[in-house]
Amino acid sequence: MKKQIFFLLQLSAVLLSICHLHVAADGRQAQPKRTYIIHMDKSNKPAAFEDHFNWYDSSLKSVSDSADMVYTYNSVIHGFSTRLTEKEAKSLKQQPGVLSVLEEIRYKLHTTRTPEFLGLGRSEMLFPDSGELSEVVIGVLDTGVWPESKSYNDEGLGPVPSTWKGECEVGRNFSPSSCNKKLIGARFFSAGYEQAFGPIDETVESKSPRDDDGHGTHTSTTAAGSTVAETSLFGFASGTARGMATTARVATYKVCWMGGCFSTDILAGMDKAIDDGVDVLSMSLGGGLSDYYRDTIAIGTFAAAAHGIVVSVSAGNAGPTSESLSNVAPWLITVGAGTLDRDFPAYISLGNGQKYKGVSLYSGKPLPDELVPLVYGSRASNSSSGNLCIPGSLVPAKVTGKIVICDRGANPRAQKGEVVKDAGGVGMILANTETYGEELVADAHLLPAATVGQRIGTLIKTYLRSEANPTATITQGSTQLGVQPSPVVAAFSSRGPNPITPEILKPDLVAPGVNILAGWTGRVGPTGLNSDKRRVSFNIVSGTSMSCPHVSGLAAFLKAAHPEWSPAAIRSALMTTAYSTYKGGKTITDIATGSSATPFDYGAGHVDPVAALDPGLVYDVTVQDYVGFLCALTYTADQIKTVTKGDYTCDDKKKYSLGDFNYPSFAVPLETASSNEGGADASSTVKYTRTLTNVGEPATYKVSVSSDPTVKILVQPESLSFGQAYEKKTYTVTFTAGSQPSGTTSFARLEWSDGKHTVGSPIAFSWT
Repeated sequence: MKKQIFFLLQLSAVLLSICHLHVAADGRQAQPKRTYIIHMDKSNKPAAFEDHFNWYDSSLKSVSDSADMVYTYNSVIHGFSTRLTEKEAKSLKQQPGVLSVLEEIRYKLHTTRTPEFLGLGRSEMLFPDSGELSEVVIGVLDTGVWPESKSYNDEGLGPVPSTWKGECEVGRNFSPSSCNKKLIGARFFSAGYEQAFGPIDETVESKSPRDDDGHGTHTSTTAAGSTVAETSLFGFASGTARGMATTARVATYKVCWMGGCFSTDILAGMDKAIDDGVDVLSMSLGGGLSDYYRDTIAIGTFAAAAHGIVVSVSAGNAGPTSESLSNVAPWLITVGAGTLDRDFPAYISLGNGQKYKGVSLYSGKPLPDELVPLVYGSRASNSSSGNLCIPGSLVPAKVTGKIVICDRGANPRAQKGEVVKDAGGVGMILANTETYGEELVADAHLLPAATVGQRIGTLIKTYLRSEANPTATITQGSTQLGVQPSPVVAAFSSRGPNPITPEILKPDLVAPGVNILAGWTGRVGPTGLNSDKRRVSFNIVSGTSMSCPHVSGLAAFLKAAHPEWSPAAIRSALMTTAYSTYKGGKTITDIATGSSATPFDYGAGHVDPVAALDPGLVYDVTVQDYVGFLCALTYTADQIKTVTKGDYTCDDKKKYSLGDFNYPSFAVPLETASSNEGGADASSTVKYTRTLTNVGEPATYKVSVSSDPTVKILVQPESLSFGQAYEKKTYTVTFTAGSQPSGTTSFARLEWSDGKHTVGSPIAFSWT
């Protein structure tokens, strides 16, 4: 036995020595590379270099032929980051003008960025515990669910809430076992769709709750996805993914199909969601505007609100055009989209030495190091719409082997790249037009590509026209955090004023909706194109469809923390604590214009969930108040019955006014001189009444108003004292304004403060 043990020990020693030899040999052959941040002394740039990019590149190439710049920096530092061996880093440190070479520190990302951006990770002690939150059910009306996603993992969750009455419907590739303690319900509604298009072809789409599109999985996991470690899209946005309300339950209602979302199916889905017992309803869908009594979503959600369900909806993606909103009923939380402080840079180098930054999520084979020919889509087409790179518009003989500039608009962004690739192009520069301004939305393109804003797009086109043989190349960067300013209002986010009821300011607020990482279907690739055969577990998508479920999840937080609050109180808490300025006091930017955004763009502001948990005061609204709102619109009895299911009517003895509707924001339509008999010096006087409910400690609140000089604002009384919880106090605001040209707008803000809480309301004036 001793001899056997001795032999085994000797054998182990030999094996260990072999392992060490292999490690040493590998080390001699190829030193490991690390990421370094290189700080450069800008004042020491040699005159021989045209710009700092060339200088940085030359300095880097002096120590490594293979290293590329990951980023270049201009504001935070002057310098760049790159991947180097330790020997190369030491050599670079000796180069003239190099201030320091610092090895990158890896900071642990706890989320896919939005929860951290919203402050959820910094104040967890303030939030309801997981047990309370797990009693809240978020119903999602969308394209269904991909139940295999790790975001529906139910580990650690307790029993399904006893109030739940829903079920897991059986269908193609979907069984009762597809649901669990996280995904507690799944249904599908296709009758209306099949009426329009005939029976569903189950070889093409699933006649079940299964998500063939990806949109529904993305929205539901954004709202309430479980925590999933080490996620990304092709290495972009890496970190730990989680929804807003990680322990809330999810119920999905598939009402959208390849041919669209039909109102009959939507109503059926809402009807069943109410019966099943959802607490929050998330609806990232919408359409044309009409009066509330003709609006399917308005009608269905009135019933949901009457049952105490918080309803969060998307504002639409028709911005930056004014009056482009969807879903403007006052019983809804209408959500616009803003950006995060995260970017996915890609770099464009032109033949004249100029370099520009865009964005992209391309992860495939890069372009060669040398520059390649560059052509504008309009010059490579026999079509008048060649600049848009729509299918069939590009001539292969004019595109093959070239990078093509395509203008944004008309067809999906990723499809433009597909058109370029199919025509033989090797890369694409996607240029924003005036409609989209400087907004940068990243896509997982099928070929090397970079999206640039209108300004850079114009510069690249100018170079193209001035050069006989224009050339370019595109290189991909990696995820960049800390981008400022942030948030900014997305150009695509739909805007006010409210075209149905100008006296109600919409959208209500904005939330993250640009480049959002969340769960995805296994049925289609990240672009959704038929030619995209890639499959991913998480995808990065943009739209107010993405901002809506953020607020749905945050509403679930408030519902768990304050189960006694009404849906209107939850909406008020989110609105009156939202912020509309950056820390320095400057108003949030509208990326479409580059100028300050207005309440018609962001409503009450950008959502702040930590502040919303303790708002101090709320503007509460009952179902009867909503009926009063409809009465103030002078709807007929039949029209009101259509909205309210006939449960409510107007009191003939009562005078109803939209100015008395207890909304947390103010929208004030005013008359112009031409429509006012008093002439040019005439003024309009409008009085609004509001009631505040105390949801905090006893306190005295004082009012302050910041206003435009064109409008005089008088608040009475100027202070409100609350002696107990849920005590109510009423105040009036009188607006007196001189005449302005039709179409003029101005803005103000009203705030009540007790020194601890600030209860803010935007005010929007418009002259008609």
